[in-house]
Amino acid sequence: MRLGVLDVGSNTVHLLLLDAHAGAHPIPAFSHKTELHLAQLTDTGGAITEQGIERLVSFVGHALRVAEDKGAEDLLAFATSAVREAANGEDVLAAVREGTGVDLQVLPGPDEARLTFLAVRRWFGWSAGRLLVLDIGGGSLEIAVGLDELPDVGESLPLGAARLTHDRLGGDPPGPEQVRELRKNVRGEIAGAISKIARSGRPDRVVVTSKTFRQLARIAGAAPSAQGLYAPRSLRRRDLVEWLPRLQQMSTAQRAGLPGVSPGRAGQLLAGAIVADAAFDLFQVETAELCPWALREGVILRRLDTLTT
Repeated sequence: MRLGVLDVGSNTVHLLLLDAHAGAHPIPAFSHKTELHLAQLTDTGGAITEQGIERLVSFVGHALRVAEDKGAEDLLAFATSAVREAANGEDVLAAVREGTGVDLQVLPGPDEARLTFLAVRRWFGWSAGRLLVLDIGGGSLEIAVGLDELPDVGESLPLGAARLTHDRLGGDPPGPEQVRELRKNVRGEIAGAISKIARSGRPDRVVVTSKTFRQLARIAGAAPSAQGLYAPRSLRRRDLVEWLPRLQQMSTAQRAGLPGVSPGRAGQLLAGAIVADAAFDLFQVETAELCPWALREGVILRRLDTLTT
């Protein structure tokens, strides 16, 4: 079947079409996305603005037509932290439903962690042993650890790169006191989750997913996307330690000039690096491998699993 997945994230709204069969590797057929930056289109009360809602409804309607034109037999539409934590999240969902007929399903944070973990497990296989998986999204940081297909523990923390940039970093570049306060806040949040994660045991392999980690790995010398999904890529903590003060001194325009960094995400790369550095330090990670599969693929894989039951 041709399956469509519509992912309404904090940064990007992404339609992915795949040719999928139960028990087989899903094959990407078409991709269409736009950077709406919903996490930044919020007012002082934490509600998504009318402009943000209008843009979202417009793109979802367009994505629905594209999916139909491309022959999608089923469309899985879900939203993550930007809608989940918006003060007017129910109004946003109602506007999308009324304007497009699409019923967005809001994923709870722990479900994000579990589905991302599932995708990583399927990518690396059982031989990877106990996995620790980290994913920095626009609105949240997902942490999951376990030995099986689903993690023993899945945590979601409000430490997304877009959220932190919007809420805590002003100026271009931000001042050192802002960075210091953000670093303190991030480390406090992650430290609170350590005991839950540690109970599952020491991981055999640490894996990171998401655009933020891919960009950090790329500026540290990882293979470019042109080399394909199967090129091995990793990120070392010593590279984060080296790059963090450099990113702090750069403007958004300067960060956008770095290899693999898109202009739309350059502004939030510093916050993402602060979160990544804190997670690597507090979980005692020296090197992590990158996985090209993440939440979207986890949603797809779970849907395919239901076809065999």
